[in-house]
Amino acid sequence: MKIFLRCALFLAALFSTTFAFAQEPGARPSGTEFGFFTFQTKCMKCHGNPAVERAPLPSAIREMTPEHIYEALTTGVMKPQAQGMSDAEIRTLALFMSGRPMGSIQLGDAKNMPNHCPANPPMTNPAAGPSWNGWGVDMSNSRFQNAKNAGMTAADLPKLKLKWAFGIPTGISAFGQPAVVSGRVFVGTDIGYIYSLDAKTGCVYWSYQTKGSVRNAITVGAVKHATAKYAVFFGDAHADVYALNAQTGELLWTQKVDKHFTARVTAAPTFYAGNLYVPISSSEEFSASTPDYPCCTSRGSVASYDASTGKQNWKTYVMDEPKPTTKNAAGIQRYAPAGGSVWNSPTVDAKRKAIYFGTGDAETEPAAKTSDSIMALDMATGKMLWYHQAQADDAFLGGCGMPNQPENCPKNNGPDLDIGNSPVLHTLANGKRIVVAGTKDGKVFALDPDNKGAVVWEKEIIPNPKGTPLQNLDGIVWGGAKDQQNIYYGLSGGGITGVQLSTGERIWYNKFETPGGRRVSNAAAASAIPGVVFVGGTDGKIHAVNSSDGKQIWEMETAREYDTVNKVAAHGGGMGSAG
Repeated sequence: MKIFLRCALFLAALFSTTFAFAQEPGARPSGTEFGFFTFQTKCMKCHGNPAVERAPLPSAIREMTPEHIYEALTTGVMKPQAQGMSDAEIRTLALFMSGRPMGSIQLGDAKNMPNHCPANPPMTNPAAGPSWNGWGVDMSNSRFQNAKNAGMTAADLPKLKLKWAFGIPTGISAFGQPAVVSGRVFVGTDIGYIYSLDAKTGCVYWSYQTKGSVRNAITVGAVKHATAKYAVFFGDAHADVYALNAQTGELLWTQKVDKHFTARVTAAPTFYAGNLYVPISSSEEFSASTPDYPCCTSRGSVASYDASTGKQNWKTYVMDEPKPTTKNAAGIQRYAPAGGSVWNSPTVDAKRKAIYFGTGDAETEPAAKTSDSIMALDMATGKMLWYHQAQADDAFLGGCGMPNQPENCPKNNGPDLDIGNSPVLHTLANGKRIVVAGTKDGKVFALDPDNKGAVVWEKEIIPNPKGTPLQNLDGIVWGGAKDQQNIYYGLSGGGITGVQLSTGERIWYNKFETPGGRRVSNAAAASAIPGVVFVGGTDGKIHAVNSSDGKQIWEMETAREYDTVNKVAAHGGGMGSAG
């Protein structure tokens, strides 16, 4: 069975092992991000306050285990400070600050699983056979698998059935998109473990325990190292980036890519020509409106590392270094500029020797010109070549936009239109090259990479009436897939659409039927093979549609119980981010 079929089956299995609703970039705090809000409101009067010398810094707390944090707040020295907090709030705080669920360290170890692979034969070259490597499968982030590598056609889809499922012990959300290379599956988890599995059977070769949860796709590449031919690259919730021996799971190197305590790596690093390009985001904007928080100082960035040694080549921030501005009524210092998280995997342009990526909204006013933008950097030096801003004046903080909002809030909060999808590089039939991206309010635009990002076309493919609340926007969040004629996007308001790459015209739109007409998001990234586009939904369904007219060919219900090869109880849920 060819690699894409195995991959499709595995995706159905993996993303159904746990509830997998995704937090959109810039969305209001919920789930794990609510832990940051709790930490700000309950803890930052002391932790991070220079006047309280004995209180550990937030960065030090982030290195603690969830069990240690929970114990300190329930039975330890911090119990008086936790008065009034529910057990759920304490657990969520421990989850956010530690970056992993409680109980996951021991249970997640592959040594404690019953489905060990009987042998670990030498890996074949990941670049030599069919694969899905990294976020977008190729340097252009096309998310398209050709016929040879796909190994199946539209006619084969009704024959698809579950081959195996692997459960994530204590896992809450299966955010990590797997890489399938050399007959193996590499996947990161929210419990802080990386797994190497056999693509045919689901048996486990090895696991590696990271410092925090891993929600980005895994990238595999060749390295020059004394003990490894190929390495597995990824980042975690503590803004650490890692290189592991792909054969054995042993650590080759690790680096802290950003020291801000809210910094994290949420998108896949891009590997090209021996270098690794790491996108860096932040959770600061989710609730930095808290009056006692010194808002705001985090900045999105991209850093380049030598993939074999871990030595940093360069690091480029989306905006300038924040400086002190004014103090609020509580006497807390405020800073600007801040924001611009990079939520997506960079795209490589070998011809221009450049990388392209999308940036998030600002956190402070005035919003930096490079927020909500597509940026181009020189891949050798990190120097900015050009940028195109899709939305001006977008300063956003979670918890704002309400009556009597805190002082830290921007005067005009939002509209929160981060570009969370990776730009897609495409060459038209006439030889002209374009870089394509979409927005959360339903627009798609194409830029000219050979003319400093000049706009080629821009189209509104899904109308959003003026004043539409963020939670009701219908648009593009995590990205699309392209073939030679069109690009296909799942939509946050439900359904999927096809857009002509040469003109930007919408060629079809399919709004999937839902029981009672309830809102379902299909904003998870689309994936494609010749004639077929796949997209998941927050209702737990995987849809496959005909790429010529958008009509549904096949669907799979993933939100159910699973018998897993590693004997872990697992249940499906919604799919809202990874492809």
